[in-house]
This record gives sequence, C-alpha cells and structure tokens, in this order.
Amino acid sequence: MIVAAYALVGIVAAIHVYILILEMFLWTTPRGRAAFGTTPDFATQSRTLAANQGLYNGFLAAGLIWGLLGRDPAVLTFFLACVIVAGLYGAATVSRRILYVQAAPAVLALILVLLS
Repeated sequence: MIVAAYALVGIVAAIHVYILILEMFLWTTPRGRAAFGTTPDFATQSRTLAANQGLYNGFLAAGLIWGLLGRDPAVLTFFLACVIVAGLYGAATVSRRILYVQAAPAVLALILVLLS
C-alpha cells in the first residue's frame, strides 16, 4: 500500500510541477493559453499574476517531494491537505475542472497515505 501511496503522491507532485511550468513559463504561449482558456491579451496582462500562482504550485510540489524523500507521512498529509483546499477553492471560484485535475488525485493520495 505504501508503494501505491508514494506513487500517487509523486503524480500529484508532478502535476504541480507541470502547473508551475505552465503558469510561470508558458502562460502567454499557445500551449499555456489553451490549458487555461485565455486570450493573448489577457495572458499578457496577467503574466505576473500567473507566475505568482505558479510559484505557489511549485511550493506545493516541493512540499510533497520533501515528504516523499523524508518518508514523512505528517509532511505528506499536510501538503496533500493544502493541495485539496487549493483544488476545492479553485473548483468553486475558477473552474470545476480543477476539482478533477488537482483535488481528486490529492484526495486519493491522502487516503492511501493515511491507510499506509
């Protein structure tokens, strides 16, 4: 069970590294705009805000990686809970898709971590 838990936590961390890349470096590119459904003008105007969001997603990924490397269930629990809260808030305020991309994998990972 621990292997499955750590694998799923690794996937959640990878999702957040990908979000960091999209928001910090690819925000104004066609790929970044397609991922978030933005126009070229909006992407240009919101570039700094998106980079800031990307940085926060990077912190979530770093915390999850720290928990994996340290094999620390308390750290994993804390950062998975942070991901879940961020995903729920994003789903409520931005797009329901965030619930499935961000929150749901974190919930599954948290369940496995707690059961391990």
